[in-house]
Order: sequence, then structure tokens, then C-alpha cells
Amino acid sequence: MDYTNKRKKRLFTFLALCITLVHIVPFYILVTTSLKVTGDFSSKWVFPKSIHLENFTAAWEQANLGNSFVNTFIITFVSAILLIFLGSMAAYPLARRQTKLNKYVYFIFIAVMVIPPLTALVPLYKMVVNMGMMNTYQIAILNNVAAFLPLTIFLYAGFIRSTISKELEEAARIDGAGTLTIFFKIVFPLLKPVTASILIIASVYIWNDYQFAIFFLQDKEMHTLTVTLASFFAENQNNLSLVGAAAIIAMLPMTILFLVLQKYFIAGLSSGSVKG
Repeated sequence: MDYTNKRKKRLFTFLALCITLVHIVPFYILVTTSLKVTGDFSSKWVFPKSIHLENFTAAWEQANLGNSFVNTFIITFVSAILLIFLGSMAAYPLARRQTKLNKYVYFIFIAVMVIPPLTALVPLYKMVVNMGMMNTYQIAILNNVAAFLPLTIFLYAGFIRSTISKELEEAARIDGAGTLTIFFKIVFPLLKPVTASILIIASVYIWNDYQFAIFFLQDKEMHTLTVTLASFFAENQNNLSLVGAAAIIAMLPMTILFLVLQKYFIAGLSSGSVKG
């Protein structure tokens, strides 16, 4: 029995190492490419003998990453705040009041999750043009909030049902606390794990969004990082060192966010999906 367990453990360890390599190898190639001098076409597997950090400065200036960075940050930050605020407040009554109407509304949110976002692109584009909202932060933020709100409500509702005890709320209600007071002072502080999970999932997707940004933010001054990087790559196909440096700059904020919140990430996802 012990021998079988050891074999399983070794197999799982081997699989984990393979999966890790699959993710590390592309990142290693990106780093080696970004540190090479312009015109260096040596093997992508060989680490450069001399490191050229000036590639990052050149990429920042030539790709105009500063403006794109600001646009992407504003859209991601505001969208994430609205998702957390609206999603948690919508999920609370759906999780606590099991009425027929609430069950029906919850089912609609779950059903929306399986609809591919691009299926709504044509009518959405026409509506945005008619409303004069092209090339604005508002359309980008509203689109992202609408796209991620069903998933946010699903995770929050599942977490509230499976993790937060009703006795805490009942005790506060006996002491005279209202629904909003109970939510913001008792329930919401306990939502930290699932909030971290939602923050990571939504922020990474919104930060890396290309399919909607290319349609609704066509003005160069409103370009996000993904659109800017795509244009920069098209202009510098023979200078991959600058493109690699620009890509690393663009990915750093979300990498830091994940490293800071990773201890809450798995806990939030596992708890939020138990009784969703």
C-alpha cells in the first residue's frame, strides 16, 4: 500500500514538473529575447552573454506604453471595483433569500455565463456607435463589468452560502443592525478570499483584453496595452528584443497582483464553488 502511494506521489510530482515547465519555457524565451542586443538572432535557448536593459527604456518610449498603461490601468481598476461592489451586493440577497424570483434571477446569471461574449459584438457595436460612446472609458468599463458580473455573482453567492454562518447575521440583527450594516460590517469583510480570486481573474482578463478593445477603442490615444503591443509587434518584426521588452513591461502589474493575492486565490475559488 505504501509502495502504491509513493508511486502515485512520484507520478503527480512528475506531472506537476511537466506542467511547470510548459509555463516556464515560454517565459524564459521571452526574457532571453528581451535582453539581447538589436540584430542578435542567436538561439532563443541561449541566455545572452551581455544584458541590454536599455531595450526596456527604448520599448517604453517607442511604443508609447505610458499612455496605454494609463488607459489600461483606469479601465481595469474601475471595472474591478465596480465588479466587487455590485457583484457582492447582488449575490448577498440571492444567497440568503431562496425565493422563486431569486432562484430565477440566479439561474439567468448562470445561463449568461455560457454565452460567448463575441456573439453580442455586432449588436453591441451598433448600439455603442448610435449612443456616441466609441473611444471612451465608459464603454470599456461597462462592457467589462457586464461580461464578468455573472461569474462574480456566482462565486460570491457560492462563497456566502458555504462559508459564512447565518448565526452571525442573526445575532447582529437581534442587536438592531440593518441589512446594509450587516452586509458591510459583517459579511463583506469575510469575503476577502473570494474577492481576491475575483480580483485576479477579472483584472487579468480585462488587462489583457484585445477582442473588444480593438473595436471600441480605435482612437490611438485610447489604445490599451494589448492593442499597442499588437501594433508595435507589426512595426518591429525584425527587432524582437524591443517587442519582448515591451511584453514584459505589460505583464508585470498582473504578475505582481497575483503574487500578492495568491494565498487567497485557491481558497476563494474552492469555497465559492462548493454550493454555487
